[in-house]
Amino acid sequence: MEELPLGFGMALAQNPQAMEYFSKQSREKQQEILAYTHSIRSRSEMHAYVQSLGK
Repeated sequence: MEELPLGFGMALAQNPQAMEYFSKQSREKQQEILAYTHSIRSRSEMHAYVQSLGK
């Protein structure tokens, strides 16, 4: 798997539920999530996206 983008990794580290969700996904789903993070342009948008993963 590719490296986690820094902002995404930091946001995941602050949200254990989202981290657990991400880690349980298939490799393909993780790649989809990572691909989406490349379109995120702000820290607040990244945190909102990661928070949505934890729900």
